[in-house]
Amino acid sequence: MSITVGTKGRAETVVTRENTAAAVGSGLVPVFGTPFMIALMENAAVDALAPYMEAGQGSVGTHLDVSHDAATPIGLKVWAEAEVTAVDGKALTFAVTAYDEAGPIGKGTHNRFIIDVERFLAKTEKKKVD
Repeated sequence: MSITVGTKGRAETVVTRENTAAAVGSGLVPVFGTPFMIALMENAAVDALAPYMEAGQGSVGTHLDVSHDAATPIGLKVWAEAEVTAVDGKALTFAVTAYDEAGPIGKGTHNRFIIDVERFLAKTEKKKVD
């Protein structure tokens, strides 16, 4: 794995009724919902890592500290950008920023951890009670 500080990723979508605060229940108004903004930020981080993942590897989000600073109405394009700011073995830190066509709408930091998918899922399955 050769992920370095400065590695960048991006994800984008358009605000629809389905990804509003009202649709997800995080608010009552038809504007881009915070949970969807957070998912977009995580998607941008995953995009940054994609070229570096070996067969059987993936990543999981472990921490988010973000603000949602501006509302975005239905119909506008939104996107997120993620940039690796620290690499500590398999632990990665990203600066994340979300935008709409009028400017920045949110920002913060996001941590991810590189995993072996099969081993991770096997460990997770052990949580089930017979």
